[in-house]
Amino acid sequence: MEKMHLAVFNTQPPHLYFGGVERRIVEVAKRLSDKVDTRVYSGTKKGFRKICKVEKITFIPCFSTDTVFPMDNWFFNKTISRMGNAIKADAYEAHTASGLGFLKALRKRQVTKPFIQTIHGVLADEYATAIKDELATLRTRLSHFPMWHLSQVEKESAKRATLIVTVSKYSSEKIVQFYNVDGTKIRVVPNGVDLEKFKPREKSEIVKHRIRADNKQRVLFVGRLVPRKGLSFLIEAAAQVVKENKETEFIVAGDGPLKNHLIAFSRKQGVFDNFVFLGNVPDETLPALYRRADVFALPSTQEGQGLALLEAQATGKPVVAFNVGAISESVLNRKTGLLVRPDADELADAILNLLSNESLRKRMGHYGREFVSENFSWDICAKKMFQVYLEAIGLLRSS
Repeated sequence: MEKMHLAVFNTQPPHLYFGGVERRIVEVAKRLSDKVDTRVYSGTKKGFRKICKVEKITFIPCFSTDTVFPMDNWFFNKTISRMGNAIKADAYEAHTASGLGFLKALRKRQVTKPFIQTIHGVLADEYATAIKDELATLRTRLSHFPMWHLSQVEKESAKRATLIVTVSKYSSEKIVQFYNVDGTKIRVVPNGVDLEKFKPREKSEIVKHRIRADNKQRVLFVGRLVPRKGLSFLIEAAAQVVKENKETEFIVAGDGPLKNHLIAFSRKQGVFDNFVFLGNVPDETLPALYRRADVFALPSTQEGQGLALLEAQATGKPVVAFNVGAISESVLNRKTGLLVRPDADELADAILNLLSNESLRKRMGHYGREFVSENFSWDICAKKMFQVYLEAIGLLRSS
């Protein structure tokens, strides 16, 4: 059987970045390498300048800026719009707002090839949540405009695409609500987890990132330090948790524009000594970091799915999160974790409940591993995406 040829567009090169979007691109392409020849076209970021091949996936640089957001996306779209004749494939897939320039070029040339728009967190939904934050700083408020602009790019791409893929039923509903597209062309394909990489161990490894091997109880957060991740709620909750257990340590893995603000806020709340801000953590270190934790907390106020929730459950850890967005699709409340209202008091109560009950933590961790294994592996994701590619090609051939 001849391989399908797929061109994928993403502003950030997936072999150099390790966010949820980039991880999905690589993991799906790896698992379909015997059926699909995947070429990924990405911006010239993090020194990406030469074509390379990693895990049987070809990565091709397309000019963008390296540091200026969202101009990197604008330049990238401009670059690929001029490459219409050079990029040939059986199907095209763009992630978030990264492929509109090429899509427009295709339609202008009346090329009848399928274009799949993969939407992770719906940008218009993120924007609608962000502008409700009355306590946002001026810098944060200024960042809302680029998000709004990119949501309009994502909307136009969704309207023009052959099929839309998204990661949850919640996101599917938001795409229809905010982008006014036909819901019948949306396919839900959740992200997955590498079950061999993220798994429980009898003896946790010692994580060298300033975390000692001792008997302290640890609450872990993994994610970008941006407003919607709600880390300020966790800091407020920590102030209550340490009143009952002053040795509890809160580990923050991730970086972002709010880092200095959050460090200052932890000082104000009197819990700075209970927090360890690790910054960005190497991808290979993450599994051990999850295994070193007793509880995983993700106080996001908006989530299209929540990949970190899946990774934590895959490693057998109970989770605490706000019952918002698609989180109830990623966590079974009272079985694999505790979902509460967006409130620091309720967050603190849930964390204390788990920290004080080892048998409950173990039971939830066991069910969490089982739940993720059955529903959220990358193998499942890859099989579903292959069917989407075939469907998109078939739709155009039959039209």
